[in-house]
Amino acid sequence: MRSENYLRFIGGIIASLTLIAVTTACSQSFANEEQSEPLNQVDANQIPIANFRELDPENVIVMDTSKGRIIIELATKMAPLHAARIKELSRSHFYDGLAFHRVIEGFMAQGGDPLGDGTGGSPLPDLTQEFNFRRGPDFPFVKAGERGGITLGWVDSIPVTSQPDVLMSRTFDGKVAAWGNHCPAVTSMARSSQINSANSQFFLLRNTYPSLDRNYTVWGRAVVGLEVIRALKIGEPVVNPDTMITVRVLADLPAEQRPHVWVEKLDAPSFQQRLAQVIARDGDRFTNCDLMPAVLIR
Repeated sequence: MRSENYLRFIGGIIASLTLIAVTTACSQSFANEEQSEPLNQVDANQIPIANFRELDPENVIVMDTSKGRIIIELATKMAPLHAARIKELSRSHFYDGLAFHRVIEGFMAQGGDPLGDGTGGSPLPDLTQEFNFRRGPDFPFVKAGERGGITLGWVDSIPVTSQPDVLMSRTFDGKVAAWGNHCPAVTSMARSSQINSANSQFFLLRNTYPSLDRNYTVWGRAVVGLEVIRALKIGEPVVNPDTMITVRVLADLPAEQRPHVWVEKLDAPSFQQRLAQVIARDGDRFTNCDLMPAVLIR
């Protein structure tokens, strides 16, 4: 349940993986994190439509903010409990009118607190963490490559790191561990120092923060609106903050107002060609944060 005794915050993870609150000193440490700019300088209209998949309207969140629209693909395969919670709260209009009460330059924008000070939540029970998930050989995981004994890739539009396939034959369930990566435009759940305390607050990544991986639950990625996330007014707390005007499940919008959202398939020739170019350019510095799929809105 919601606790009034501690802040729901996003903290950095220090070397010992101890949670720390967002403070001035912590904000300075964020500036030293890896900063990557996802490469998406491609005209989606020049890519054959066969290279795209239309998103299921039931698994898309449309967040209209005071700075513009953000469209989020939910991580239903990776974090079903958290994806369902975001849908439930969106359908109850819980998020409508709430502020982005903490926005840190080069880091993230946090919202979803009805009290607006980091201590609030919904009346719903807190969620069990979904930091990791398990994938088998049939799980829809598109690989980008191997590095240091791990595999980089994506599940739908969401960047993911996984143990390698070779370990599947050695595990009790024939699967390996995988986890979402905190790349630009990724959406993740805020919590307190208690692991299973996520409720309604979330944060939208403005840049790359790998120290958050496996410590917060990734529940989606903004396929549209990274520029909106980065335009939200900054502050800790924010004075006269930007707000979520409405937050809706795409399927619930009236048909005449409902956009069709098409996202480039990550195994499509167009994406794979760009992926090869970026890997050749970046070499050992490449991460799956460096590339985003093209998007068509129709």
